[in-house]
Amino acid sequence: MKFQVLSIIGHAPHPLTGELPTAADRLAQVVEVGTAAERLGYDAYAVGERHAGAFLSSSPTVLLGALAARTTRIKLLTGVTVVAILDPVRVAEDYATLDQLSRGRVELVIGKGAEAGHFDLFGLDEARQWDLQKEKYELLRRLWTEEGVDWEGEFRPALKGVTTVPRPYAGLPRIWHGSATSLNSPELAARHGDPLFTANAIQPRAAYAQLIDHYRERFEAYGHDPARAHVAAGSGGLLIADTHERAVARHKDLYEAKVAQSFKPHLAGKAGYNTPFRTIEDAIADGPQLIGSPQQIIDKILGYHAVYRHDLQSVTVDTFGQSTGEQIETLQRFAEEIAPVVRAEAPSSLWE
Repeated sequence: MKFQVLSIIGHAPHPLTGELPTAADRLAQVVEVGTAAERLGYDAYAVGERHAGAFLSSSPTVLLGALAARTTRIKLLTGVTVVAILDPVRVAEDYATLDQLSRGRVELVIGKGAEAGHFDLFGLDEARQWDLQKEKYELLRRLWTEEGVDWEGEFRPALKGVTTVPRPYAGLPRIWHGSATSLNSPELAARHGDPLFTANAIQPRAAYAQLIDHYRERFEAYGHDPARAHVAAGSGGLLIADTHERAVARHKDLYEAKVAQSFKPHLAGKAGYNTPFRTIEDAIADGPQLIGSPQQIIDKILGYHAVYRHDLQSVTVDTFGQSTGEQIETLQRFAEEIAPVVRAEAPSSLWE
């Protein structure tokens, strides 16, 4: 298995102390942790994209550009690129530039995004979100694989003989489809023979397994080689302690305060927004959060792998307001005590 670190650059007060870092300090933290992730042997680092809510991730290309300048090996992903609200011409230009700067290390994860407010911000109809995503993704794909593109669609002016520059570094970058609650993304990914990135962040395992199973079934039905149906999985945050008891004692108040802070009353009952795992004991036992002893986390990842058969596991260390030093310490411990065991038990040919 491969391992990725993801940040959606949350910028809310610490759930227990109320402290809030400056925007400059928070962004610098992302770059420092991403640089450490390469040093610690992680395979990828991803930056999310949010345009509403308590986040600082509205410009992922800028952050990934900073990381490209400070790293040489690690893959640079998005988590996700909200293609539904963006101009595909601009996406093609920006990320091809980043791909050239990093010499071919860029991969996109596209999605409609998890914050409904961004559709209003960009003057778009949320009810058309899946139509927006499909049309814009398919245009992006053509812009990266063809020159002199002629195109007409519903959501942007027509194109005549367009070749975006720069071109990607070495052909079409891999494009993953982010999947959280709907069959639309797995269906679109399967149709084009693309990989799937399941959020695996809030809901129970069965909810995500259903989407993955649909993806694999449709991937083969569209005539693609099942061996190329790569799947990645997220997680709802990483906290490591020596034992289960220490994990609960050390992190219970932090976890449960964060859940309360993140709760969205107006979206109660809507899948993908509010975690049903309200206590840390529930999260350790059944949630997608990676919390507990190293062995507990190993067992949970391998348990997900038995169901998902995924190639890439994403971890998030800044969910709970940890300091930069705490985040890097957590990533080091994961890299030394957890990742080697999972890599050996669940090998993957992704990126090899």
